[in-house]
Amino acid sequence: MNQQVLTEKAIELLKELISIQSFSKEEEGTAAALENWFKGFDIPFERIHNNVFAKNKYWDESKPTLLLNSHHDTVKPNQAYTKDPFHPHIEDGKLYGLGSNDAGGCLVSLLATFSYFYHAENLNHNILMVASAEEENAGKNSLRGLLPKLPKIDVAIVGEPTLLQLAIAEKGLVVFDAVVRGTPSHAAHPNDNNAIYNTIEVLEWFKNYSFDRTSEALGDVKMTVTQINAGSQHNVVPSQVDLVVDVRVNDKYTNQEIADLLKAEAPCELKERSLRLNSSSIDKDHPLVKSGIALGRETYGSPTLSDQAALSCQSLKLGPGDSTRSHSADEFIYVREIEEGIDLYIKILEGFLL
Repeated sequence: MNQQVLTEKAIELLKELISIQSFSKEEEGTAAALENWFKGFDIPFERIHNNVFAKNKYWDESKPTLLLNSHHDTVKPNQAYTKDPFHPHIEDGKLYGLGSNDAGGCLVSLLATFSYFYHAENLNHNILMVASAEEENAGKNSLRGLLPKLPKIDVAIVGEPTLLQLAIAEKGLVVFDAVVRGTPSHAAHPNDNNAIYNTIEVLEWFKNYSFDRTSEALGDVKMTVTQINAGSQHNVVPSQVDLVVDVRVNDKYTNQEIADLLKAEAPCELKERSLRLNSSSIDKDHPLVKSGIALGRETYGSPTLSDQAALSCQSLKLGPGDSTRSHSADEFIYVREIEEGIDLYIKILEGFLL
């Protein structure tokens, strides 16, 4: 299919997606718009919940499979918006609207790329295109819930804004609930086991703790205390202080290793909320990455989570847009970024699939 025509249609689709409210678990409208994209190109597709997906025309069960994935749900607009978040419009080359950058630009660019290759014969991989839902809240009907119903995936490109550079690794996440205990009492009486004072030492421990293993792509594991809660009234010393600890895990540790390590060493009680958001990576010498490097792209490690965390195969995060714009007021993506994104995706896949 003609790349220029696909690019124009992709930009129009993004405008349509922006105009439809699609908060996580409320993506019925955008799922219908995505169905219409496939219908417009006579491409057979399937829909499970609000996930819409399709296979390339010459699918061959004997070949490995490349997944192209991005999401069409959005967060809710924050209160700092000065523009209508559901009114797509272009100003000075910027396409404004909720979800334009995260991750509508990536999604429509991947859809255009999939459609470009849909009729191609003799590819060395099958191509599976998945426009997924519930990414922003890691819901049960997100890519994670869909994967058991999909063919085996061998490698993936996950479309998230990376300034069109190659994120060859992504940090995982473990959130811990911590409890620092003490002796409850009336504030007027002596108490040498005040849970709030005990927390000072615990906070220092978290602040100064360092993990041994450093990743070339992702650097060190980053641990941050992000919430603290204690007490109910001024004259009562509480029995405990509750903390929340956010740990961003590099690819040198599994989430289970992090949990085991911290629970054994921390000077307080710890309980992990989940261990399922593991780090992700792809070998720097993988042919998909090498195809991107040959086109002048640089590799790096990403500190932010995406649907990569649901995948067990090697995966590359790559897409138009800038992650610092995600979830921001008056979100936008440059039109040229979408044009460049489609061109780059196509050229990388030509170097990888042909």
